[in-house]
Amino acid sequence: MTTLHDFVSADQVTPVLAAALISRARELEAGATPHLTTPYYAANLFFENSTRTHTSFEMAERRLGMTTLPFDPKQSSVTKGETLSDTLRTLAAIGVQVAVVRHPEDAYYAPLLAEHLPLHLINAGDGAGQHPSQMMLDLMTIQAEFGHFAGLKVGIVGDLSHSRVAHSDMTMLTKLGATVMFGGPAEWYTPEFAAVGPHLSMAELVPQVDVLMLLRVQLERLSGTESSGFAPAAYHAQYGLTEALYQKLGDQAIIMHPAPVNRGVELASSLVTAPKSRIFTQMHNGVFMRMAMLELVCAGD
Repeated sequence: MTTLHDFVSADQVTPVLAAALISRARELEAGATPHLTTPYYAANLFFENSTRTHTSFEMAERRLGMTTLPFDPKQSSVTKGETLSDTLRTLAAIGVQVAVVRHPEDAYYAPLLAEHLPLHLINAGDGAGQHPSQMMLDLMTIQAEFGHFAGLKVGIVGDLSHSRVAHSDMTMLTKLGATVMFGGPAEWYTPEFAAVGPHLSMAELVPQVDVLMLLRVQLERLSGTESSGFAPAAYHAQYGLTEALYQKLGDQAIIMHPAPVNRGVELASSLVTAPKSRIFTQMHNGVFMRMAMLELVCAGD
């Protein structure tokens, strides 16, 4: 398998590497012995709130035999003005080899990569930019369901312009031969998405997709006017997956969502654990995919 010193973007992933990571994640899920043979120390630096990604990375690190150092940004020297670069250099100096970072700034990792920091960097989400580990666990979930990507129709619906998941997933799914379409409010369907696929109403989209990927409306990233004017019930009626629309999904179709789910907004509460839902399967897959990603960046040491 190709090695990467840092894993920060969908742009680093080729179809061959994606297949290799999925295969390795499946091996780890089946109980394969981790490849790490020397002690590793990791730190998870989350400057935005997270449940799934944070705990999933920590579980992955522990299952690989890594020692995870606790890190709370609110209790760190970042509050005193220390730069992220100096924080990471400090961690490296005391023996941390892997840093998993979520940060509100788009592409925060670009200047850090240019510095060639003495540890491995994994991007756990940057602003509205990239979310490579979510992308990879989504691919793992789709591959398990269909066995392939070429020719699949994937609908990505919701807060497109603020979604790092949408950016990462559409890039890789297109590389793999899937047809990607979009739904949700038209004002969030910006030219970068128009270059990939069409924007459709839910009535047009739902009956034809193999994968319906719903996205949370990120109120924390909206302007004050947008956020105050957001009406959950109205959004659900126009852009959400209602129980009636669920019946229009094809027999083979599955529902995905990166979570957290706003029940009754992106989809009806009863559909979160419906037979076609793979939302919690995605979370399960995420541990093993993140194990594979951690192995990958450490493989060249």
